[in-house]
Amino acid sequence: MLHSALINVMVKAARRAGRSLSRDLGEVENLQVSLKGPANFVSAADKRAEEMLYSDLSKARPGYGFIGEEGGTREGADKTHTWIVDPLDGTTNFLHGIPQFAISIGLQREGTMIAGVIYNPATDDLFIAERGKGAFLNDTRLRVAARKQLHDCVIACGLPHIGRGDLPLSRDEMTALQPRVAGLRRFGAASLDLAYVAAGRLDGYWERNLKPWDIAAGIIMIREAGGIVSDIQTSGDPLITGDVVCGNETIHAELTKILRPLKT
Repeated sequence: MLHSALINVMVKAARRAGRSLSRDLGEVENLQVSLKGPANFVSAADKRAEEMLYSDLSKARPGYGFIGEEGGTREGADKTHTWIVDPLDGTTNFLHGIPQFAISIGLQREGTMIAGVIYNPATDDLFIAERGKGAFLNDTRLRVAARKQLHDCVIACGLPHIGRGDLPLSRDEMTALQPRVAGLRRFGAASLDLAYVAAGRLDGYWERNLKPWDIAAGIIMIREAGGIVSDIQTSGDPLITGDVVCGNETIHAELTKILRPLKT
């Protein structure tokens, strides 16, 4: 199908960086057997992908600001537009040769997300969204799932790991939700969790302590697929707070009602 010039720019950049990551994934799988391990190699792959994205996006839209996981904030002459980019969301998965990772590119205009691309080069799943034009997976229109009862729902989440996150709060959340849902899933790539909710593969998702590049593209993906996405505690902007909860209107409300009182 035909896409806007903006989406075409984002898709082209994501696919080029994706080819690089696909080659690197093969190398990572070979490095698993070495004593040194693949960690240093993956760090280089991550930075290389970000520089490719920065180069391609900057050439296509000179002056736009750029926020990346690896390179931080790069100011542009155009103060109204900012790319928010994660060149490799799901680094730990990638490090272990698990094909659940993505390139995430979001574009923000004056504080509002207006476009997003999430691309998993291992599966060739390409999620796109543009404000007012809908969300798509490989040219198929996306809608969030229609389930209304939590006991029918599969919900994704994040799990704190070593050196990061509030473990006691996470345990409280699990305890509160496990008996109420059909299943909980932890896939390890926030951008894909959001995309899967937009596609109806998951009914909802929540996670805390995220960065803007983890969720920028996913936020517009959810909204353009008819879902609700917000901060957990305040219904505010998760790009600012780093906490996110989403689903269709009913499931978002149910998750928020359960999760919000648990954080004191």
